[in-house]
Amino acid sequence: MRTALVTGGARGLGAATAERLRADGIRVITLDIAGDVDVVVDITDEKAFVEASAGIGPVDILVNSAGIPGPGIPLVETKADDWRNVFEVNVLGVVATMRAFVPGMVERGWGRVVNFASMAGKDGNPNLSIYSASKAAVIALTKSAGKELATTGVLANAIAPAVIATPMNDNTAPDVLAHITSLIPMKRVGRAEEVAELVAWLSSDKVSFSTGAVYDISGGRATY
Repeated sequence: MRTALVTGGARGLGAATAERLRADGIRVITLDIAGDVDVVVDITDEKAFVEASAGIGPVDILVNSAGIPGPGIPLVETKADDWRNVFEVNVLGVVATMRAFVPGMVERGWGRVVNFASMAGKDGNPNLSIYSASKAAVIALTKSAGKELATTGVLANAIAPAVIATPMNDNTAPDVLAHITSLIPMKRVGRAEEVAELVAWLSSDKVSFSTGAVYDISGGRATY
């Protein structure tokens, strides 16, 4: 039985992904800063995370869903600490889990990494410069890692959702949410289970010749 670790697994896309992977008979370990999860740890606390990862053991599938939106304000109003806080979670959190679990995947000759980016990382959403930049960083680091791992049996890909109905978007400013929803040709937000289905495929043997790629799940928003 394969083991998956899903960060940000307490709710939203992480919780939906965990449920979907379990349906495939995968042993799923959920990790989050709080909530009904298997491992409660702050992914930005390096010492605590290293200790937690040692207790988790070998992981075959790594899904990095943990993320925060940061402030929805114009770029010129942002502060350095705002950038640090978001990048600590959205970027360095991904780096931490990959550093912890990818070496074991390489040793065993099989692994799947799915990193949650965002359409914001490709398009840049107004008044979400920090979040957009952090997700662009996730895309770039996934592309780089995919090339590094290409001959190891470990595939690393990213997904770029548009607006999805999750608790995280409950805190997005209504005007910002309305704008980014209006960009979707399907004229609706996505559902968490739709995203989880894509993650399940990327976590499986069914994908074998794709790595360092970015898969849009955007209702047609992406045209490139």
